[in-house]
Amino acid sequence: MKRPSSPRRVRRNLILLSLLAVLCIGAVELAACRYYEPDLYLQITAPARRGAQAAATLCARTASAAAQAAAEAHRQVSRGVGTAVSLWQELLSPAEELPQEDSQLAGEPVLLYENAVTDPAVTELNVINGQEILTGGTIPIVYYNQASKPWADQLYGTDDIGRYGCGPAAMSMVVSSMTEEDVNPAEMAQWAVSQGYWARKSGSYLSIVEGTAAGYGLTAAPIAERTADAVQHALLSGNLLVALMGPGHFTKGGHFIVLRGVTLSGAILVADPNSRERSLLEWEPEVILEELSASTANGAPLWVISPGEA
Repeated sequence: MKRPSSPRRVRRNLILLSLLAVLCIGAVELAACRYYEPDLYLQITAPARRGAQAAATLCARTASAAAQAAAEAHRQVSRGVGTAVSLWQELLSPAEELPQEDSQLAGEPVLLYENAVTDPAVTELNVINGQEILTGGTIPIVYYNQASKPWADQLYGTDDIGRYGCGPAAMSMVVSSMTEEDVNPAEMAQWAVSQGYWARKSGSYLSIVEGTAAGYGLTAAPIAERTADAVQHALLSGNLLVALMGPGHFTKGGHFIVLRGVTLSGAILVADPNSRERSLLEWEPEVILEELSASTANGAPLWVISPGEA
């Protein structure tokens, strides 16, 4: 025998049927309104349509933003992986070293200068506003020593400035002394690496001289005649000279120094980025000329550095 429904269930069913009837009637009336009164139909349904359109627009924007974020993340990951792979390949590949005679590993020179003359009346190394300045030359020279803190342990590529940074140190002295920019060896080393002048486990490619001069608004040109008269004339004309030295009184291999002035007796003053002592000596022009590197690439071994055109 079928069990009779409870009063509660009967009431619930009646409510559901009533709601369904209302919905059906509303749908029929809305459909009739759409047919007979389209303006009223648009007015009634406008809020719902605006809400649906806003929701669709928000979903589309969210999807687009997510796609862009995913693409950018993929680019960043790809770029990072590519950089890491390139660096790893560079570190694993054989070093493209300079010829042995031009390797700029810092160390003691082969020879000691027996005719050394030091005269404080001619040149001194003074500290002005915390900066070392060499006096007595063509112009006061902002002096940087590659073997001194804080430069010695800072990186030049994957090497360090103390052992391999004579190129950046020499050019930082030139730039800081001949322009209004004060560029220290660490900053110059970073710039040189970015420009491709760093030679791993060898020092600097010889193109660092002309490239750095051009990069900082100076002019570098190989000296046409390597004689004492030509060197003295270039210095007395207000220029500096960068010299790549070979084995002798300055190095066992290759080494960049700056020629910075001429004394009344015709001796040459230098700025050696690896020795304050040698930077205070008066040098016979013949000693410097005889010990120039045999390399002739990129204007080596002797460049005249002149102020850029105004």
